[in-house]
Amino acid sequence: MSRSASEPPIPGLAPFASLSWSIPGLREDPTMCLRCRSAQLLCGKPVCPILLKYRAFAQTLPMVDGRDLSGTSPPAVFVGRFGYPSVAVGPLLSPEHGSTEVMDTPEEWVGRSVAEVVGFRTGLVRGTTRLRVTDAERPIPMLEEMQLLGIAAESVESEAHFRRPPRGHLSLSDSTPPFGPSAPIERVRLDVRRVDPHLDRLTSDTDANARLAVGELYDRGVRVSRIQRAFSIGTLGRRGRRRLVPTRWSITAVDDLLSKQNLETVRDLPEISEIRVHRLTALDNRWILVFLPGAYRYESIEAWYPNTLWNPDPTQIVIMGDHEGFEGRTTYASIGGCYYAARLATSEALLRWGRQSGVVVLREVHPGEILPLGVWNVREHVRAALRTPAETCADLKELETLIAGTFAIPIDRWRRSSAVLHEARTQRRLDDWIPAAAS
Repeated sequence: MSRSASEPPIPGLAPFASLSWSIPGLREDPTMCLRCRSAQLLCGKPVCPILLKYRAFAQTLPMVDGRDLSGTSPPAVFVGRFGYPSVAVGPLLSPEHGSTEVMDTPEEWVGRSVAEVVGFRTGLVRGTTRLRVTDAERPIPMLEEMQLLGIAAESVESEAHFRRPPRGHLSLSDSTPPFGPSAPIERVRLDVRRVDPHLDRLTSDTDANARLAVGELYDRGVRVSRIQRAFSIGTLGRRGRRRLVPTRWSITAVDDLLSKQNLETVRDLPEISEIRVHRLTALDNRWILVFLPGAYRYESIEAWYPNTLWNPDPTQIVIMGDHEGFEGRTTYASIGGCYYAARLATSEALLRWGRQSGVVVLREVHPGEILPLGVWNVREHVRAALRTPAETCADLKELETLIAGTFAIPIDRWRRSSAVLHEARTQRRLDDWIPAAAS
């Protein structure tokens, strides 16, 4: 989906022409970094060369003095994925006392700057201990405390002793929000005084499988980020099947499960009768959400400008996307967790409206996207876009005019990249013939 060498230069890219990256294989496959996003190291280097330039941030992180820390947890826990099924697990702790809940509540980060979000997260110190994922079933005392932390309803006073002073390393991921220094933890005391009653009840229900538990919590209004936390630390599911789930995986798993649950209802709803559009600009991302008449189908497309985080090419815009039809998809989306996060947010809107439709999520990422903030960035900003007043378009031509007036990338690039918009342009519906037959 990348621009070929034969296409004319795109206006506004001249400032990037002097920049270059030495990344093996990028010239042959300009989508490589976008597909990898540091998770698979497709370029063959031992460390992601793009993220290396952000190591300087680590030097400015607030350091914990010595091996002891007294403060609060928002509450928050983190489960790593490297070494699976033996993973690094631990609480995220702030040296501050008092309410720190906002530091791990993505639902409250919309409207804040990148600096604010990174400030929340780099103030959290990660303690780690290595456990097997099956230890969630019969937890050691330290894991029991962390599981209680995972269902806490408010900030938790904490004291920790580390094996060595935490090191200032900034962890960056496109799936999970960043956090600050980390160190192996030897002892931790977590003073959990109040737990979420819904999470507590489902934790005690060892007959409900994880899918049902996640769905029930969502139906009862528990925030998605809290469900993801409880799911990750292994407090949900049937007896004998509970597992620690890496945070990166739990975020996408919960988004996927909940959107599928929503869509079971959406597919039986009447169709919308007009083209609806919602727009938003935030954190140098431009969003257009399109809802088309007809049966449910879904598509999410991301366009990354040169010199953005996952597109280091100095001149080419890279566009990638995935789509699914009425029955959904059976393979993992190539653009990763962002696909499922946007699908959850748009399925919520369809339920509120009591309608089904075709859905197209278009995201244009400009160079101001300097740090990966996590999948929450997509879920919460799509939700925010859907809170803006809807615009309507009389036809696809008017829709394309609106897209062209909002995005910097030419409309023909979006046309070629979108399967759902292509289908809407070329496939006639039965309704198209009814007026002619009636006359």
